[in-house]
Amino acid sequence: MSLVNKVAIVTGGNSGIGKAVALELAKQGASLVIDYVSHPDAAEAVEAQITALGAKVIGVQAGREQAG
Repeated sequence: MSLVNKVAIVTGGNSGIGKAVALELAKQGASLVIDYVSHPDAAEAVEAQITALGAKVIGVQAGREQAG
């Protein structure tokens, strides 16, 4: 399956299943938006892996509401 010229948004894309999904989509040619709440260093590492696969990627840190 080719996903060239397609964009995928992956929530939780910096770890676990989300990371695996993001990497597979990149291998299939998709450009990616990775959404994450914490661990920006992990997101940057995944972004580097995706870029190395030749895909475009941007990481977006989602806000977290705090109980108040």
